Amino acid sequence: MSIPATQRAVVVEEIGGPEVLQLKSDWAVPQPTEGQVLVKNEISGINYIDTYFRTGLYPSPKPEVLGREAAGTVVALGPKTEEFNLKVGDRVIWLANAGYAEYSAVPAAKTLKLPDTVSYEDATASFMSGLTVLALARETYTVQPGDWVLLHAAAGGAGFLMTQLLKHLGAKVIGTAGGPEKVELVKSLGADHVIDYRSEEGKDWVKTVMDITGGRGVDVVYDSVGKDTWEGSLAVVKRKGTIVWFGNSSGPIPPLPLNRLAPKCVKIARPTLFGYIATREEFEGYADELFSLLTSGALKVKIHGLYSLSDVKQAHIDLEGRKTTGKILIKVSE
Repeated sequence: MSIPATQRAVVVEEIGGPEVLQLKSDWAVPQPTEGQVLVKNEISGINYIDTYFRTGLYPSPKPEVLGREAAGTVVALGPKTEEFNLKVGDRVIWLANAGYAEYSAVPAAKTLKLPDTVSYEDATASFMSGLTVLALARETYTVQPGDWVLLHAAAGGAGFLMTQLLKHLGAKVIGTAGGPEKVELVKSLGADHVIDYRSEEGKDWVKTVMDITGGRGVDVVYDSVGKDTWEGSLAVVKRKGTIVWFGNSSGPIPPLPLNRLAPKCVKIARPTLFGYIATREEFEGYADELFSLLTSGALKVKIHGLYSLSDVKQAHIDLEGRKTTGKILIKVSE
């Protein structure tokens, strides 16, 4: 197929709110360099981490095309990509940068063929979040049957998958969510208890968690909220328990004196997905498990909505306003 010289892409030229997201129709199509493939994107994912790069919480060079994952078709191969067994025409999904665009040049090492049984939509709705929750539950803290787990933001893009995975692994799950609709969604995924932190009772979610666990506390807390929940997470984790902080949706956690961990001998972790999938073997291993869970029906995806490139600004507004459940996707192709 012929590859155009320019494309439509959503570009950030300076840090700020959703208003800095600009749709450009004359953005250059990149050429794949050594170790890269060029992918014509069909579906791109929007993740909360995108807002961190947009606002400057995570510094990155500007101008920048956001987006850490997309699914589409390989249209060109750069030099030295043979070892990854990719060819023009392959249906693929990738993890890299610049997904809010029609074409992305991405590392072949972080690009995988999609099974015929997995659609572009389901793959992108689950890929980055799914690999993340698998790593969190397998390596950051190894979830065992019968463990009490507190999962914040259980109705979000990662939380929706994490709730299902935790139940699949035999854990007892306490989820937090905001509002009756999200609470019902998390209950439908099998969570044992769901706390509506917006309700009058839910405002004291620390007491509720301790009551549920008979005063013992939970074995592990998975906290992607950050500033608003970190102290409560410390309060509800059991003696010798673990807290996994993997996001900052309410803002970053302030500097934490290590002596805060001493009374209960608490372990903490602040992981990032790419630390767990640094090698091709790790990347393929987690992806194979994810695709197997999707194909078997053990994991189901929820797509909040398919936005166009021209609606990405609204998608960010909805995401930061906590108006979404499940995953936000961009339908890139017109």
